[in-house]
Amino acid sequence: MSYDKVAKAQHLAIGTKQTVRALERDQAQQVMIAADASPFLRKKVEDLAKQKAVPFTYVDSMLKLGKACGIDVKAAAVAIINE
Repeated sequence: MSYDKVAKAQHLAIGTKQTVRALERDQAQQVMIAADASPFLRKKVEDLAKQKAVPFTYVDSMLKLGKACGIDVKAAAVAIINE
């Protein structure tokens, strides 16, 4: 379900740095976090999403999350950007 939502989204912030930036700029509508990402990165993104009241969902795989974004590398976090 979450992978489909990412694949269909028109604007994404891919990766932890871009996801954090989108959250800080209040541009993120929803965040997906890979469960197999580093605990430090997961906590950083989760805490900021909670602070900004942005819903977040855990998905099981960084590799699948990256593929859903249309990239050939893993992605620890992805933000769907407000349109």
